[in-house]
Amino acid sequence: MALSNRVSTQELLGAVVVIVGTILLLDTTGVAEAGSLLNYVPSLFVLLGLYALITSGFRNLFGPLLVIVLAGAWQIAALDLVPEADLASFWPALIILFGVSLLLGRMRTKAEEVGEQRVDGIAVFGGRNQRVTSSRFTGADLTALFGGYELDLRDAEVADRPARINAVAMFGGVDIIVPRDWNVRLDVLPIFGGAEDERPRREAEHEEVDLILTGFVAFGGISVND
Repeated sequence: MALSNRVSTQELLGAVVVIVGTILLLDTTGVAEAGSLLNYVPSLFVLLGLYALITSGFRNLFGPLLVIVLAGAWQIAALDLVPEADLASFWPALIILFGVSLLLGRMRTKAEEVGEQRVDGIAVFGGRNQRVTSSRFTGADLTALFGGYELDLRDAEVADRPARINAVAMFGGVDIIVPRDWNVRLDVLPIFGGAEDERPRREAEHEEVDLILTGFVAFGGISVND
């Protein structure tokens, strides 16, 4: 399926948050008895982790696997399938996952090359590095949760200006690397975080906007570099 036609990770994460919030609201306001539905909320995060794992082409392993393992354990405990004390004995598995992630990350010295017109990615409890080579780049949806995301656009070209990137960084960071002559406009909402174009100012700059960067950052940062 074409990347532009599938649900982005940001949209899926937003849908999960809306569903969980709706269930909680129904329960707390007494509109409906939703306590039983809350027992299955962890399964939504398991599905989110699986989706992030698949869409990354299994290149971003530790974050999605950690979400799957923690949410899966939460689901098992919520359904009383296994005593919580027994589940707690498996905590060293998290260390194993982290070690495997470090080993795989060591093997991948080059940035992941992306040729699609639009990029959709998420970094959870880890880092992700992509280099876009498309000659018709249109934009991206990037999410960093307790991790870092770097998107290199120096080899990309924008056919229909401006390209648009929506970035969400919570307890993490998103770094966008652009060509030096690009005119970038930031429209990011920072809460206990920062969003900044860190490139030095130059005399020769054109007025046409090449890239519009929107999004939200909390307890983290979003930056533009060259």
